[in-house]
Amino acid sequence: MDITLARTFLEVSASGSFVLAAQRMHLTQTAVSARIRTLEEQLGRRLFVRNKAGARLTAAGERFVRHATTLIQVWEQARQHVALPAGREEGVSLGAELSLWQPLLADWLVWMHRACPEVALRAEVDSPTRLLDRVHEGSLDLAVLYNPPQRPDLVSELLFEEKLVMVTSASDGTMQPNQYIYVDWGSSFVANHQAAFPELSSPPVSISLGPLALTYLLTVGGSGYFRSGTVQPFLVEGRLRQVANAPEFSWSAYTVYRTRREGHVIERVRQGLHVVAAAQDTSGHGSSLRSPRAKKKPKR
Repeated sequence: MDITLARTFLEVSASGSFVLAAQRMHLTQTAVSARIRTLEEQLGRRLFVRNKAGARLTAAGERFVRHATTLIQVWEQARQHVALPAGREEGVSLGAELSLWQPLLADWLVWMHRACPEVALRAEVDSPTRLLDRVHEGSLDLAVLYNPPQRPDLVSELLFEEKLVMVTSASDGTMQPNQYIYVDWGSSFVANHQAAFPELSSPPVSISLGPLALTYLLTVGGSGYFRSGTVQPFLVEGRLRQVANAPEFSWSAYTVYRTRREGHVIERVRQGLHVVAAAQDTSGHGSSLRSPRAKKKPKR
């Protein structure tokens, strides 16, 4: 069976819509429908029932979810193993949200280069939802995310804990609503922020990327929520001040991987992630990592 059919099936199943699946796969709706129709013909069963709300799985479709997931996982593992470049014994793929790559995961890449030179690396940036989907389907070994939702067959391992704090450029340390910068830190932050600051539901500036928002704040002034480690140097320099009595929100990063995806390489990847997280002390700034000594692979 064509693996693309299984991928398309899982995309429609996850999104509950042929239209959304087509958008996420950068295909036309006609192409998605044709793939599902071909798959249904091969299986001899109808997999989806279409209605005004979208598409829902039939009983046969629900039974096929597990098999489609297994098919893709096995294929990805085989593809990665066969396609290893010369001089590399194993391979690993890791994805993360954009804001986590610099500097945390950039340092992880350096750590892996020094500690595990025999491992081929593939690093990607994607949205949280897509990262979770890809770990589940097997096209990524691990993902690093902020506050990921729980999913069956996926382990969410705490990497570091941090807080989101409100800071301001105002010399008196107060927040001025007309200069407030809203930073989108995800669904949990949205709910907490709305409850704490209903009067800021329509801020003058909204930015979805933390580093961009911080650059804007430092350049033109204002107030907003940022990672405590990231703003600490600016607090020490006196360029920013923490707003007194403003609530603080939890902001933690997790390593997500499949429960069945264990092994020496995955253990080393997890170790490296914890090493670089500890070295940076969640400062949000580049750290000077010492060259780690690569552990010898255990004899099989």
